[in-house]
Amino acid sequence: MFLYLKLPRYHLSYQLGGHEYYPDFYAHETELNWLNGEFPLTMDTIRGMVIDRCDLPKEYDVNTYKFFQGMPTKLLKDGDTIDLGGRVITALHTPGHSPGHLCFWESQRGHLFTGDLVYKDTLFAYYPSTDPQAYLSSLEKIAALPVEKVFPAHHSLDIQPEILIRMRDALRQLKVDGSLHHGSGIFDYGDWAIWL
Repeated sequence: MFLYLKLPRYHLSYQLGGHEYYPDFYAHETELNWLNGEFPLTMDTIRGMVIDRCDLPKEYDVNTYKFFQGMPTKLLKDGDTIDLGGRVITALHTPGHSPGHLCFWESQRGHLFTGDLVYKDTLFAYYPSTDPQAYLSSLEKIAALPVEKVFPAHHSLDIQPEILIRMRDALRQLKVDGSLHHGSGIFDYGDWAIWL
């Protein structure tokens, strides 16, 4: 359900699942309350999301899914860099999907790891843990980058950088129309949609 940038010594988290499997993980400071038990969704809601959004093996019991609690090894801020020994990754604070959502930008290669901010299919932005206005601001930020390749969290790696512009422009129009808020519905743009 969640995407992680798995690199030799680091676990750069986009969300809160799977942390227990890594000795080190980094997160944005606005996720600390979630990591300490204050997540705004119930466990039943989260398990429902796992069932709805994931292609689970038949033998998997969703009732065993648990929400990780713990402290990150390091807190990342917007613009922090991580040197991986010949590869430098920049953390970009991109709230909208969650308050502490991070994208990771490798400028040398033009690679953008978008996590749950950008992917094909329906973006779920109707939960109380999301912020549609912040979503647009984050799309403004990443659409300005000279991206060569997008690595999303979900569905397909067959995704072109131009989708960043299309998503930004669609959310700009939703804002102009007065629809960029929770409860306004599902807006379908062909290869992607947003549920507000």
